Amino acid sequence: MFPIRDHNPSNRTPFVTYALMAINIAVFLSYWPMMTDGRALAAFFGTWAMIPAEVSSGGGWHTVVTSMFLHGGWMHIIGNMLFLWIFGDNLEDEMGHLGFLAFYMASGIGAALAHVAAAPLSPVPTVGASGAIAGVMGGYLLLFPRARVDVLVIIVFFIRIFSVPAWAMLGLWFALQLFNGVGADMNGGGVAYWAHAGGFVIGIALTLPLFLRLGGPRFWRRTEGHPPHPDAKYALQRSNIPTVRRRR
Repeated sequence: MFPIRDHNPSNRTPFVTYALMAINIAVFLSYWPMMTDGRALAAFFGTWAMIPAEVSSGGGWHTVVTSMFLHGGWMHIIGNMLFLWIFGDNLEDEMGHLGFLAFYMASGIGAALAHVAAAPLSPVPTVGASGAIAGVMGGYLLLFPRARVDVLVIIVFFIRIFSVPAWAMLGLWFALQLFNGVGADMNGGGVAYWAHAGGFVIGIALTLPLFLRLGGPRFWRRTEGHPPHPDAKYALQRSNIPTVRRRR
């Protein structure tokens, strides 16, 4: 299940969202040639990725920030940038450019610390913007629970696009992080589920003051749980390929 777009383009250009995407992509491309050299990549991650055991012992604090701009492969960065592109613009619209940047960085740092708390002795380098983006998703859920999100569902040969409310898509995503986090070996590597869950909760908490300033539940009633501007309308276009009918 992959979100591919929402129905709520922002009122103004989300410069910070675009800049964060550009920085993440540029950083990834800068060390991408190392992907074929395991020793060089390990040395690079050993310097710039976050290692929970090192942070727990009082070192490597700079990696809490630098690890947010590193990724482990093409699918990792493509997935993260897709989520940031879908959910970041509307949050930046409400928070303002500098406010959103501070929110993004605080969510990422909080998510990293949540991972350290969950796996304080792990020697495995941790990379990715997922924790910060989970914070964006949490803030989006609080402000716009009924915004429409188009989701691509692939089950073997069944491929369909469904439009679902944000609360359903993001709520399911958060539940999966909790479910998988309970059974995960945090010291053995893999997906940092508790960083995702922690970032999501932190994003909600950091967005709560803005939500209350906008009116709290009155904001939901005024906007019907959507961003406060008209939804985008997407229409499927007919194919220009002629239909070939079977002869009987």
